[in-house]
Amino acid sequence: MSKQLSIIIPTLNEIENIEATLRPLQTLRAQGHEIIVTDGGSEDTTVALATPLCDRLVHAPRGRALQMNEGARYACGNYLLFLHADSVLPDDAPGLISSALQSSTWGRFDVRLSGRHWLLRIIESMMNLRSRLTGIATGDQAIFVMRGLFEELGGFPDLALMEDIELSKRLKRHGRPACLKQKVLTSSRRWEAHGILKTVLLMWRLRLAYFFGARPEQLSRHYY
Repeated sequence: MSKQLSIIIPTLNEIENIEATLRPLQTLRAQGHEIIVTDGGSEDTTVALATPLCDRLVHAPRGRALQMNEGARYACGNYLLFLHADSVLPDDAPGLISSALQSSTWGRFDVRLSGRHWLLRIIESMMNLRSRLTGIATGDQAIFVMRGLFEELGGFPDLALMEDIELSKRLKRHGRPACLKQKVLTSSRRWEAHGILKTVLLMWRLRLAYFFGARPEQLSRHYY
C-alpha cells in the first residue's frame, strides 16, 4: 500500500536517544505514514528498542549516506524525510511537508538545539539563516524530498562526510528548497561534549576545506 510520507532514520549505537525520537512518531504511524530505521551495526540495544516502534528495521553497511539510501530503497512513501536519531519533528510535519511540496520539490525545517546555553541560540539562528541564504540544507534540519527526484539523482552521494551538503547542491539544480520556519528539535550533545566554540570552529574549518576541494574521507577523521 502506498504511503504519503516515509521517515528514514539512520542509527548507530543510539540507545540514549532512539526511543525519544521514535515515540512521538507513533501518531504518524497510526495516520498511515511510515517509519524506517536503518541500523549501521549498533553494538548496544538500539535495534531491540527501535524494532517495535518502526514499520521496518533495515540493516546496512555503516555510514550515514549508505544507511539513508538503503532505507529509501525500502520506502513506500511519495515523499521521503531523513531524520537524525537524536531529533524530534515539529507537530504536523506530514501536513507541512505536503503543503511545501506543492510548490517545491524538496525542503527542510528550521532547527533548534536542545541545550540552554545562550551561544546555542546564536548557532541555531545562524544555521537557519545561512541555509535560507544559500539554499543548502544540513541533516540536522530534516531534509525532505519528493521520492521520484531523490531516485533520479541516485540518492545521497557515497561520502564519509558532507553527504547532506552535496545532495543539497544537486537538489538546488531542480529548484530552491522550501525553508520551513517550524523547528526540528535536535540534540546539542556534540557541542556540549566537545565545547561549543571549539565545535563551531571545527565545523567552519571542515566546510572551508571541503569548499576548497578536500576529500570527505580525509575530513571525516577530524569529525567528532
